[in-house]
Amino acid sequence: MPEVEITIGGRSFDVACQEGEEQYLHSAARMLDTEAQVLAQQVGRIPEARMLLMAGLMLADKTAGLEDKLRESEDRAEAYLSELRALKDAPPPEPERIEVPVVPTDVTESLQEIAARAEALARDVEEKAG
Repeated sequence: MPEVEITIGGRSFDVACQEGEEQYLHSAARMLDTEAQVLAQQVGRIPEARMLLMAGLMLADKTAGLEDKLRESEDRAEAYLSELRALKDAPPPEPERIEVPVVPTDVTESLQEIAARAEALARDVEEKAG
């Protein structure tokens, strides 16, 4: 079983761990040391046991906050998944009916007649001008 030296709050500790877990132990020690440094800056030098206890409690508080956020995120994700399932299981919407107005025949004929007269006038003007 490997033994690793870690430093927390300026104090060194020899800690045994399982083979291959050295990296995780160093990472955890860095997190604990960060909290211990905050304590040292705020309070000054404190007994080793109290420093470790307070730093551990600060990390536990942060962890509890993150667990709460994780639970909230998981709940939101589950709600989104439920809504997605409901939308997928819902029948497709009815096709939308669109009504296109039909121009009455007599209006169309009147417009054609007006267009023919306008073209005839345009030809007359061209002939007189040319």
